Amino acid sequence: MRIRIVDAFTDRPFAGNPAGVVLLDSGPFPDDDRLQRIAAEVNLSETAFAHPLPGDAEADWALRWFTPTTEVDLCGHATLATAHVLRTTGTVGDTVRFASRSGVLTAGAATDGSITLDFPTAPLTEVAVGDEVRAALGAEVLSAHDTGENVGDLLVELADEKTVRALTPDLAAVARLPHRGVIVTARAAEEDAPYDFVSRFFGPAVGVDEDPVTGSAHTALAPLWSARLGRETLTGLQASARTGLVRTTLRGERTLLTGDAVTVIDGELLVGP
Repeated sequence: MRIRIVDAFTDRPFAGNPAGVVLLDSGPFPDDDRLQRIAAEVNLSETAFAHPLPGDAEADWALRWFTPTTEVDLCGHATLATAHVLRTTGTVGDTVRFASRSGVLTAGAATDGSITLDFPTAPLTEVAVGDEVRAALGAEVLSAHDTGENVGDLLVELADEKTVRALTPDLAAVARLPHRGVIVTARAAEEDAPYDFVSRFFGPAVGVDEDPVTGSAHTALAPLWSARLGRETLTGLQASARTGLVRTTLRGERTLLTGDAVTVIDGELLVGP
């Protein structure tokens, strides 16, 4: 079983968000416990498992994502990484369709090598912020939104970019909140910055204390900031230690996420499926 580590939402190694990618033969997935054990061994925020769907009219590959502790419904960076591996190995052409828990997701490559994902837009619902959220984050909250069942996060707007970058949340308290994770965000501090907004993502409840670059979060960040800034196409910077850029284009119920990817490790899992 071959496994690759791909840095996603970056054009250089050792930046962006690393994901494990395991391409399987056609047929059913191995049992869930097996997939979870492999993801725990890889120990990245997500490991993607995919197998071809010959003869399927709607999708070309089946795709699932696992953190070190659980399966998730939607993952952007590991989908980007999988599409990158399929394309760079000549397994597929410029476009591939994935059947997933969140419906059919399409990935298309441009001539410059960047890949655009077509994901469902997260439906935002503004919610009241309790004292437990403020205490967990250690910061004042300007607004908060539930992001719907596919994403399952709490999206929190903070005062400014400096606050987002300096945030040191109480991760144990964050893990107790009734969400997959918490996205914190603010508008870019400088108008001439190469990005329009910043964000960070904390998901200790699913085994990811801080995710370097979270594609699925940008399906919620896109409608929030497109409404605030009056533009369909924006660029988000996830201000983690590794950082990464995600270009978002809002298309109503769908959001396009564009980024680059680099394969950094290509190896073999020495135990059978």
